[in-house]
Amino acid sequence: MTDEPPEIGPERLRERALQALTTARDRTALLTTCVDDPDLVAQHSPLMSPLVWDLAHIGNQEELWLLRTVAGREAMRPEIDGLYDAFEHPRAERPSLPLLPPDEARRYAAEVRGRALDVLENTPFEGRRLTEAGFAFGMIAQHEQQHDETMLITHQLRRGPQALTAPDPEPVAPYSGPSEVLVPGGPFTMGTSTEPWALDNERPAHVRTVPAFHIDTTPVTNGAYRAFIEDGGYDEERWWTPQGWAHIRTHGLDAPLYWRREGGEWLRRRFGVTEAVPPDEPVLHVSWYEADAYARWAGRRLPTEAEWEKAARHDPATGRSLRYPWGDADPAPEHANLGQRHLRPAPAGSYPAGASPLGVRQLIGDVWEWTASDLLPYPGFNAFPYKEYSEVFFGPEHKVLRGGSFAVDPVACRGTFRNWDYPVRRQIFSGFRTARDA
Repeated sequence: MTDEPPEIGPERLRERALQALTTARDRTALLTTCVDDPDLVAQHSPLMSPLVWDLAHIGNQEELWLLRTVAGREAMRPEIDGLYDAFEHPRAERPSLPLLPPDEARRYAAEVRGRALDVLENTPFEGRRLTEAGFAFGMIAQHEQQHDETMLITHQLRRGPQALTAPDPEPVAPYSGPSEVLVPGGPFTMGTSTEPWALDNERPAHVRTVPAFHIDTTPVTNGAYRAFIEDGGYDEERWWTPQGWAHIRTHGLDAPLYWRREGGEWLRRRFGVTEAVPPDEPVLHVSWYEADAYARWAGRRLPTEAEWEKAARHDPATGRSLRYPWGDADPAPEHANLGQRHLRPAPAGSYPAGASPLGVRQLIGDVWEWTASDLLPYPGFNAFPYKEYSEVFFGPEHKVLRGGSFAVDPVACRGTFRNWDYPVRRQIFSGFRTARDA
């Protein structure tokens, strides 16, 4: 059971970094030019920053790490550092700050990018941990894509006419295969020590032993979740943790976020369009509390983080842990629904080419999947390059999500990638699948 490094030379890594940075910036431009300036400076929800804050924050982080830290250059705009420090100002306060207006934010981010590409061309990818294998550039591309996903969440929260469009996923025949897969017990390699751009919480690779368990072949669908609602799931305290029950009663929750019942039909709002809830799509915009309650109602449970990763990466034939469920190759369109290529999950059972060796589908892309686990460090964890990325979030307050969503770019999604959030969060592109002991 080895964590084998992908074979990528320095020039290919440099090309990969350029492509990743360019792809991220093209997406940022799309998300910040499809609405007018008043929408950019407005706060569409106290849970989220104004879009213009994200835009300048992306440039500021790139300047901080690539221009100042990697290249040792003087600060371009030191007076704005505090405005765009995510730990200094909570999201709810950011609209009241003297933020750069949209045109100035765009110019600043563009000027930083021009200088950063010069740094990329002239930086050796060896001899320094921060730049080894192009890590700093990959980190910044991932950071921008994570904020692009955040901005897409803001677009979904935004009221008003449709601003974004994308083709729907290819239609598929309803999935009719086995509802669950048996994952054999035993050890496997979790995490990575060799993936060049893996972030600190994914490291180091270590052996975990997991008893045999069954896991859903596909994520839980809207149709299945609707059965939970219609069976009185939101009215039965026995399915909920005490904290979850208190939360849904306090806030009057009775369905996933953006759902509403009209007559005998459930409708949802999706990026400015109201539509019938499609029964065969993975359920979206549910909290950890809702996912956990559904699992209890179904006589099952949420998988642990280790179970999820074993189902996604372990190849019983070789004993290896793969980079992705389908193998070690980078994601391609036939593998998973990633990169905002679509603005919705694909139907359950899609992407058979992306299935794991055991036949579990859609582990990457479509919806982030809640797990039963708290965000905790792996044995031998070392914060790098700054403790605020992961270390300050470790503990029981945050639950781990795995697998990415349709809103996640491939650069920020791997079989080892770890996301986390509070168990009350629903605005994120979150769904789940369930498990049971063998």
